[in-house]
Amino acid sequence: MIELRDLQILTALARHQHFAKAAQDCGMSQPAFSMRIRNLEEKLGLSIVRRANRFQGLTEEGEMIVRRARSILDDARALEQEIAASRGEVTGTLVLGVVPTATAFAAQVADRVRQAYPRILVQVDVTTSLSIQQRLYDGSIDAGVTYSDSIGPDLVTVQPLYEESYVLMAPAAMVEDAGDQISWADASELPLSLLDRQMQNRRILDAIFEEQGLKPRIMSESSGFMASMVMARRGSVATILPRALAEALGPLEDTRVLTLVEPEQARPICIATLNRQAELTTVRALKEVVGEFGNS
Repeated sequence: MIELRDLQILTALARHQHFAKAAQDCGMSQPAFSMRIRNLEEKLGLSIVRRANRFQGLTEEGEMIVRRARSILDDARALEQEIAASRGEVTGTLVLGVVPTATAFAAQVADRVRQAYPRILVQVDVTTSLSIQQRLYDGSIDAGVTYSDSIGPDLVTVQPLYEESYVLMAPAAMVEDAGDQISWADASELPLSLLDRQMQNRRILDAIFEEQGLKPRIMSESSGFMASMVMARRGSVATILPRALAEALGPLEDTRVLTLVEPEQARPICIATLNRQAELTTVRALKEVVGEFGNS
């Protein structure tokens, strides 16, 4: 009989596409991990993994087993949480995948979940919109806070959250003659530090500049906002941030925050969850908390 541990191992391998990383994720040595896979193949009488010098993917039968494994593991996790809920305990780990521009909102969500349900552990994983969609399907995250247009409609419930708008954070001396607003054209002439091109936010900004026929002066790129904000505070560059993040940070010494206009731009942010036959109690708690944002 296949054990749940076997299914956990297989889904980890499918997720990481790498024996050593999957073994580490499962708290096992790589030889023990590989032996467990081989033993399962012998038990089932079929090949699960395409083998060469390195991992080459799963066989067709292996892909089928992983799809069923994810469903079974979801059901087992939901059952554990339902049993706890029947005792009046909403408990478990809730994994949120979050695009970098939504980290401030996600932090508020995590805090409110903690206040309402102290026994839920919220893990916030900042990643790309593409990764969020993939990881929703493979079950390695429970929900994603991401751009609405980056989520496919199949098997996913999308709950609108807010419109992401943009501001320029710049050294005060760099924009000392500006009012409270700055045009995209004027911003493009400043030395800028932006997210790297793998990030949806960067692709959005590039499209805005291109639509206006502008060629911004990109001086540096990073996978997160921290480096850009530090450089802006030190006076070397300006950066473009989502308004929600700038407001969450509050005023920073020697910097100014200007609304970007001509044109004003906004992109919808949503929370996405996978449709499951048995919904996790942690996900129900998350939806409840997020629903209260609109009423507060």
